[in-house]
Amino acid sequence: MSNDSLVVCNNLTKRYGDFLALSNVCLNLPAGKIIGLLGPNGSGKTTLIKLFVNLLMQYDGSILINGNKPGVATKKIISYLPDRNFLSDKWSAKDAMAYFKDFYDDYNDEKANRLMNELHIDLSKRFKALSKGTKEKVQLALVLSRDAKLYLFDEPIAGVDPAARDYIFKMILDNYNKDASVILSTHLISEAEEILDHIVFIKEGRVVLSDDKQKIIEEKGKSINDLFREVFRYA
Repeated sequence: MSNDSLVVCNNLTKRYGDFLALSNVCLNLPAGKIIGLLGPNGSGKTTLIKLFVNLLMQYDGSILINGNKPGVATKKIISYLPDRNFLSDKWSAKDAMAYFKDFYDDYNDEKANRLMNELHIDLSKRFKALSKGTKEKVQLALVLSRDAKLYLFDEPIAGVDPAARDYIFKMILDNYNKDASVILSTHLISEAEEILDHIVFIKEGRVVLSDDKQKIIEEKGKSINDLFREVFRYA
């Protein structure tokens, strides 16, 4: 693994029975960059992320994150926002913050309180009483309150209105650890393109492109959004 690589995959393959979810994925993802994991729904994005965070443990090939296989060591440096609610409806934001403080050594309580305040979150109100959008904001604030080496966001802007998408991107850009890498999974390319440094296209479980964004734009002579539409025309 080169010194500037944080995530390296070699011939990574994942099957669910007869279904091939990922096929011989080879990736070398740089540290200190915002990486777009881009593909239509069902292309393998969530499966890849779940392998990175060790939620899926059976696979062929290899994954190294900061030089380690996914497991206890990598969980300590990865802050993960899944594509669905991960907090108990019985909890309040205050309860969730206490959980993060106990569970993660890199959790920054001062930062969490600042973000909750900026988002006008009632720390005492239980999640079952919060709107879907407010729950998402609380979860995003908690994920960003860790000083992680790798942040993983699985479809953080799916199902939210354009104004909320802009706010979510700004929140991520303003608050993630700048020495870290960010992997942002999305199929909404036009909204995400501006903030990305590195592009990964994944189609039907295969990586069809992985490179620096500016290099791609210069070589292809078109935007990432236009290239995405071309590559995934029949997806």
